[in-house]
Amino acid sequence: MRTVAAGHPATADAAAEILEEGGCAADGAIAACLASCVAESVMTGLLGGGHAIYFDAASGRARNLDFFVAAPGLGSDGVEPAMTELEIPFGTELVHYAVGIGSCAVPGVPAGLDSLWQAHGRAPWRRLVEPALRLANGAVPMPEAHAACLAMLAPVMTMNEGERIYSPGGALLAEGDPLRQPGLVHALEALAEEGPRAAYEGTIGSALLELMAERGGSVTADDLQAYEARWSEPLRVGYCGHSLLTRPALMDFAGALAALPPLRGLDEAARALATAGALGGVPAADSGTTNFSIADEEGNACVLTTSLGLGSGDFVPGYDLHLNSMLGEADLLTGPLVPGERMASMMSPSLALDAGGVALAAGAAGGTRLRSALVQVVSGVLDEGLELQAAVDRPRLHAAGPRVHLEGGFDPTTVDGLVAAGFEVQEWPGRHHYFGGVSAVGRSAAAGDPRRSGASRVL
Repeated sequence: MRTVAAGHPATADAAAEILEEGGCAADGAIAACLASCVAESVMTGLLGGGHAIYFDAASGRARNLDFFVAAPGLGSDGVEPAMTELEIPFGTELVHYAVGIGSCAVPGVPAGLDSLWQAHGRAPWRRLVEPALRLANGAVPMPEAHAACLAMLAPVMTMNEGERIYSPGGALLAEGDPLRQPGLVHALEALAEEGPRAAYEGTIGSALLELMAERGGSVTADDLQAYEARWSEPLRVGYCGHSLLTRPALMDFAGALAALPPLRGLDEAARALATAGALGGVPAADSGTTNFSIADEEGNACVLTTSLGLGSGDFVPGYDLHLNSMLGEADLLTGPLVPGERMASMMSPSLALDAGGVALAAGAAGGTRLRSALVQVVSGVLDEGLELQAAVDRPRLHAAGPRVHLEGGFDPTTVDGLVAAGFEVQEWPGRHHYFGGVSAVGRSAAAGDPRRSGASRVL
């Protein structure tokens, strides 16, 4: 059986199309990622970065793939460009960001897709670009969650060239409105003709460098030439009779999962207390991120997460490619930036293996809420025995120091129990994309996250 879960119906359809033609999980993941760069451009884009994990059923081996952004500045004069400070209302809080051309790091998505294809792909590269190109040649309706995210991020999404895309005629796109990005046709055609390195040494890379020179950005030709995706061995921990494979992410998903006591049989209040205690956390910021999980009928599986950060507000002219804003994401700046070195990331694409192979493939979007979302879904499935969609749909909490954010749907006794334990509780009125977006697949089921207008396909 073939299963797909993604952050948008069009992204899920792109993967399903390739899988139905006999493509493997890697092929489906590449097609889905390219499609997400069209359908989910509020959340991600070709000039962002990401992480993936791939399980090869024939060898029984899993590997992590790092194609996150790198610090720029190779061969430059070392002058740091200015950034624009913004405050974005997020729920009841104002979150500080830095955007503008100076916030753009070296992109990794094209190189990551290239490495995945070279190592595990079967379908011709051109064929994998076709679903995304078809989307770019038309228009994609804005789902509810993406429209809500756009409304929140409007100050940066409508900067410069973005106004034409996201606020055509002066009105911000709303749910159901067509998202048109004709420049992406040229970008995807260049990828199809020149291959993924078009973003580094070809047509797209040249246009990106022209924009950097015009607006004073830090990314150089040396940065683009030097960038390569990196394969590595995954972190492996035991959990509920499974071998959990992931990466040592900034927010330590594996450590939080290991800190959970057994949850099976606990009532909601006791489960919430245990989960909040295991998560702890730091004050939350947000950025646009998307994730998808794919398994093919041979047992291969891929989980891939990508992001632009908030987005810099700069778009490559003629290509409608939004630049990432990772240098302006304070949560990722854990030390001095060294040109050419990878930036830190919270992304945690993960696999759970049993004697039969991949039992669960899952990943999440959501900045600092990524870990809490993924912990609650994975524990719900592997520990509590929930069905996949039920685990994704269930109300979530996020612990940020002494404060616990509770999504709408928790029982009042749970709130009382958390308060009595000394937590400050922030209740949200309903389901909200603040609490992350999980995409997960099993052997015969798949679940997209309604918080991000996600979708799933079982073939």
